Amino acid sequence: MSPSALTALTSEELLLRQSVRDWAESRVRPLAREMDEKAHFDEGLLQEFFRLGWMAIQIPEAWGGSAGSFFDAVLVVEELSRVDASAGVVVDVQNTLVNNALLRWGSPEQQQRYLPRMASEWVGAYALSEPSSGSDAFALQTRAERDGGGFRLNGRKLWITNALEAELFVLFANLDPAAGYRGITGFLVERGFPGFSVGKKEDKLGIRASSTCELILEDCQVPAANVLGELGKGYKIAIETLNEGRIGIAAQMLGLAQGAMECATRYAQERKQFGKAIAEFQGLQFQLAQMHIEVEAARLLVYNAARLKDSGADFIKEAAMAKYFASQVAEHVASLAVEVYGGYGFVKDYPVEKYYRDAKIGKIYEGTSNLQLQTIAKLVLK
Repeated sequence: MSPSALTALTSEELLLRQSVRDWAESRVRPLAREMDEKAHFDEGLLQEFFRLGWMAIQIPEAWGGSAGSFFDAVLVVEELSRVDASAGVVVDVQNTLVNNALLRWGSPEQQQRYLPRMASEWVGAYALSEPSSGSDAFALQTRAERDGGGFRLNGRKLWITNALEAELFVLFANLDPAAGYRGITGFLVERGFPGFSVGKKEDKLGIRASSTCELILEDCQVPAANVLGELGKGYKIAIETLNEGRIGIAAQMLGLAQGAMECATRYAQERKQFGKAIAEFQGLQFQLAQMHIEVEAARLLVYNAARLKDSGADFIKEAAMAKYFASQVAEHVASLAVEVYGGYGFVKDYPVEKYYRDAKIGKIYEGTSNLQLQTIAKLVLK
């Protein structure tokens, strides 16, 4: 990493970054290929995430968390994703979506009930998308009806990250369809609630070790105490949580791009053709230079958005910029890395084909690239 980005980190952040990098190299990298092939995340790694405090980075110490900053979470996601983007997104969803939602909108009772579990053993998932509701998130069809002292939920959720492992779901349903998006309400749904089940696990192109599943709600019984925030204000929770989560995905893509670039740079100095290392050819030097420029630019955008979020300043435009650009960079750099490897880059014996497959999702989830451009344009023209 170049000095300009390093100088933006405190000594504590540098230590955190290095410790995560060292751990990821020794513990995650040896398992990354097997987890990808089996499309299953190693349970031992997941338990170590909890032990190390990475599943509760911003949760206060009183509830068993690390009491860190949002920027700390970004660093952890970046460094895990440098080795395996699936590992990065497990930690990302837990911290930037689920824990953040509980910290911002959970009642004191909900926080007391759930945050200690999120810090020690429970994986969380964020359930907004549906078969007919992707980018048009507020077209969701899942319905909530009052049922005695609680609510009854019916519908399906699709493409839910962490669903296979999760015990707690931040889930959105419409309590008053006639009111449109103003009927959307957030609920805290436990895996064991009657009428709730996890359905099909998707067989994916990339981030295969990260589970992505359908959720099925058939007269799912949810207590009134599990409404997140206010009735009819779920749209606000959904939007604002995703604004923060996009910085996490940007960090995932940044780490992925860093990993692919490092592989390409190293290989170019080892591989010989025509009697010399291919890194000595000017055409390839230009490709490596382009990678380093793009990764550094993405890092500055991601770090800036995270710093703004921690400072309490407006960050929506910067989050959208970071997510858009980092996902573009990840795909481009991973593609160039495959080209640097040549034929070797196209086979699974070498790491860059996985980086390339994993990169594609960055332009799609937590807001497509077109939606990021739309958000940026609106704020620029405001």
